[in-house]
Amino acid sequence: MYLTKKHLSRRTVLRGMGTAVALPLLDAMIPAATALAQTAAAPNLRAGFFYIPHGAIMWNTAHGPDMDHWTPSGSGADFKLSPIMEPLEDLKHYVTSFANLENKASANSVHAVNPATWLSGAKPDLQSPGASMTPTIDQIIAAHIGQSTALPSLEVASETTIQVAACTGGSGGCYYSSTLSFRNATSPLPMEFNPRKVFTQLFGEGDTPQERDAISRQTKSILDLISERTQELQRSLGASDRALLGEYLDTVREIERRVEMAEQRDLSGIDLPEAPIGELDSFDDQVRLMFDLIALAYQANLTKVASYIMVAEGTNRTYNHIGVSDAFHPLSHHANDIGRLQRLVRIQRYHMERFADFLAKLDSIPDGEGSLLDNSMFMYGSNMSNSDRHNNYPLPNILVGGGAGTLSGGQHITLPEHTTLSNLHLTVLNKAGLELQSFADSTGEIAGV
Repeated sequence: MYLTKKHLSRRTVLRGMGTAVALPLLDAMIPAATALAQTAAAPNLRAGFFYIPHGAIMWNTAHGPDMDHWTPSGSGADFKLSPIMEPLEDLKHYVTSFANLENKASANSVHAVNPATWLSGAKPDLQSPGASMTPTIDQIIAAHIGQSTALPSLEVASETTIQVAACTGGSGGCYYSSTLSFRNATSPLPMEFNPRKVFTQLFGEGDTPQERDAISRQTKSILDLISERTQELQRSLGASDRALLGEYLDTVREIERRVEMAEQRDLSGIDLPEAPIGELDSFDDQVRLMFDLIALAYQANLTKVASYIMVAEGTNRTYNHIGVSDAFHPLSHHANDIGRLQRLVRIQRYHMERFADFLAKLDSIPDGEGSLLDNSMFMYGSNMSNSDRHNNYPLPNILVGGGAGTLSGGQHITLPEHTTLSNLHLTVLNKAGLELQSFADSTGEIAGV
């Protein structure tokens, strides 16, 4: 049998009479005798981290296991989803739940460091005049798999994450309560809550494709001009100034790289919404829109890593759209009142419903031989347990998705008591291809995931 290595480009389109039609993935796009993993159909991992504040209603209230609305019943593959997680029932085979996780890095911090320590497992230096942390796992993964996309990572929120109740004076709390993501020890990444700014990050400035293309070309020409002039200037500077200018040029080059990647993006088959005006008045619409933008970013391969604060730490957000008029943070101090606990369950289930809608959308989008959900790995949860006590054990966290063939799903894993959350971090990192021996205070990967 004679095999030819000639094959069609994955970006092939049919052109004629002023129109272009994108083609689906065809056999002709796969080089003969080439392993699937080396082709356009190869699994393309997406990773996501979805954060909720104020914990979940578990067995550690004064009402004990009878009030536990988070923990699944049973174990292994025979587990039954809890009332809060019930919206995931149709996708249960993608879900892995964990019992007995703990994060000592956030112990006794109330709210101040919960978001930043959720993905780091490291206690920050609160005496430092500036941010002093370690890289978070979303950024470690982004450095590993995200450099081929226009945005190595995307950080979003449904509302401003600067909240008085979580931002403690004099302890650097604002650095650590307002973001999930640290690129390195001193670089916290802001969580963008304006949908228009997120849209601009993904698709460029402008309301129409024509406007976005024109602005992109203009921006690139300006960057080229900057690069040329700064290179001329560098030859006349001293050593220290050259080093400083070199750091600046590195930033310019990274912007240029992202512009070039953006120009190569293939949006055929992507149904883009109109550019949003700004933050939406309806919180429910805002939550849904952010999820839709993340889904579009994954589908168009504009980013492979996203982090989303679904509602801010210490928020006073009300949930009138689901019949809860209480502000979330004051309500979280439930004092074991049954009525308040039930309203908290309603809020926690609401956020899970929106997450489930997002997962269902990804499950319906083809990607290689499976769906986007098959090729995704998502961590969803909180860095707090019982919100009335501000404690951090046990933590409510789950993994969802097929992980591009690396995740088993469909199980509840009961871990030894007080298992460090960093064991889950290490597991996620290695499922993403990092091959690390340890992370933060980990003692090993979680078996069976």
